[in-house]
Amino acid sequence: MSAAANLREGFDGMVIAMKAIGLDVGAYRLSLYSLFSTVVVAILLYLAVKIVLRATKWLLRRNTHIDQTQRLLTEKLIAIALFVFAMLFGIDLLGIDLTALAVFSGAAGLAIGFGLQKTVGNLIAGIILLMDRSIKPGDVLVVGDGSSMGGSTLPGGMPNVGRVAKIGVRAVNVVTRDGKKHLIPNELLMTQAVENWSYASPEVRVRMRIPVPYDADLRLAQRLIVETAKANPRILDEPEPAVWITAFGERAVEHELRIWISDPEAGLGNIQGEVFLGIWDRFQEAGIRIPYPRTDVRMLADDDEQSSPPRRRGPPAA
Repeated sequence: MSAAANLREGFDGMVIAMKAIGLDVGAYRLSLYSLFSTVVVAILLYLAVKIVLRATKWLLRRNTHIDQTQRLLTEKLIAIALFVFAMLFGIDLLGIDLTALAVFSGAAGLAIGFGLQKTVGNLIAGIILLMDRSIKPGDVLVVGDGSSMGGSTLPGGMPNVGRVAKIGVRAVNVVTRDGKKHLIPNELLMTQAVENWSYASPEVRVRMRIPVPYDADLRLAQRLIVETAKANPRILDEPEPAVWITAFGERAVEHELRIWISDPEAGLGNIQGEVFLGIWDRFQEAGIRIPYPRTDVRMLADDDEQSSPPRRRGPPAA
């Protein structure tokens, strides 16, 4: 007897032994062999789906006629179709009779349906986001208001913004400027108000409060502020920077500088810091001092001292 015949005979004996170990569920025989074959078929189908998905992604990335949003949407739809097809094909290949497990499958399906309700909702929401292209990879979002999306404003009132790195099956991955990664559920982006700075145009206006002392030449100060803003390469020339008087304060004439940038993902605090430092240098050269809060204290002890001029005590407050 040849080695191939011995090997076949041993394999047949092992199959018979595995089929003998099991139990009957109605008209269906649940054996060790059926469990083993199910695991093998599931692994092979999973690997086949992964290979097809990799090939599909490779072909889509070589297609220059579709953008990144359309590519992601196509990949997700193909992935869903492949997994559904693989599941149905595996059931048919294994010859599983679902009618024999109708009661069990119905109860299990109900439990799975309740458990995956949010997951399915996030999946559908992600597909809708990609279809209407309201949020796509690379967009700049304001990461919440402290409650809805788990974010907050940064010191100085600047919004906490982040760049959309990936739109996943369950959530959108947003990376903020401080390196924190926020996973925002897709369903939340569909039901809550979202501030997307890149939806219509990447251009964003930045407002900066600048106090100017009363004894300074206001027109000269305004010209220096605008010239400093125009010298920064990140600030757009159109719309051009503008400065306006917003209020006559107690210590200074309040001005507001309004500038436009087209790369908010590169940071807001750094551009404001550069402009503030440039204004400081130009004011120092022109002899314009930045007003600071100060307190005058008058000590009244008797009638003679009431007519004396006020005395200033202590260094000026920072």
